[in-house]
Amino acid sequence: MNPATSITWSGIVTALTSIAHAGDTRGSISMLRRERVIQPDSTSVDVPIISGNSLRGRLRRIGEELLRDVLLYEGQLTASAAHALRSGGSLTKVAGEPLSGSRLAAVRAHLPLIGVFGAAAGGRIIDGCLDVGKLIPLVTETDHTTGHHSTLSSFEIVQLEHYTRLNDADTHNFPETTTPAGAPEETQMLYRLETFKAGTRFQLQINLNRPTPLEEAFFTDVLAAFTADARLGGRLAVGLGRAQVDLRRSHPETGMDWIGYLRDHRDEAMSALANL
Repeated sequence: MNPATSITWSGIVTALTSIAHAGDTRGSISMLRRERVIQPDSTSVDVPIISGNSLRGRLRRIGEELLRDVLLYEGQLTASAAHALRSGGSLTKVAGEPLSGSRLAAVRAHLPLIGVFGAAAGGRIIDGCLDVGKLIPLVTETDHTTGHHSTLSSFEIVQLEHYTRLNDADTHNFPETTTPAGAPEETQMLYRLETFKAGTRFQLQINLNRPTPLEEAFFTDVLAAFTADARLGGRLAVGLGRAQVDLRRSHPETGMDWIGYLRDHRDEAMSALANL
């Protein structure tokens, strides 16, 4: 692959368990995020769609953990560098000149996570080469935009799930505390959550725009780690959000050993992290 070639992954994501993705709240019901889609007859329909930002954040966190395992920088980062890697950082004033020139080039050369995802660090916005598309459900209302034919409407792929919260401070097995645990609630709290049903299928496209071989190899492993245990949306700790990901890649892998490269250039990578 030519280093200047852009790479696309495209395909289908299938919900293995129900998926939540926060939108509006109506009373005690947390609704899915929706977007207005113009239909072939020029009418508009609100369709639940998972934002690309949600998936991008999940991929970034996976990437940060892969980078941490290679560079072994636990306990050696400034707070600003840690936030830049994990969540994209924030644009704040810095002492001295903003990151530029050879220092910026070193960040791009030795920190593929920044090259892929970008960040706000060192007093500037650093652009990344990754574009993450929205997860568009394959329903009748999106047939004309996705090119897929579906027999299900957007109303048929969603449901309401119910959760309760119970104060069990008066039960036999409640841990003994140094202060009174408090009286139990007279009623259970009932929560309702709108979710995509298990089995819902989504169209997804991801692009890497002219990545370096290091960035391409790094992101290939990030995507592989995500695909091996794909999770989307909220309430992952209680079983929501598991998915199967089937994506086709537009170009073959370069085969670069990004892990070996960063281990051989750890000092340069750590110096670059000090600039974030």
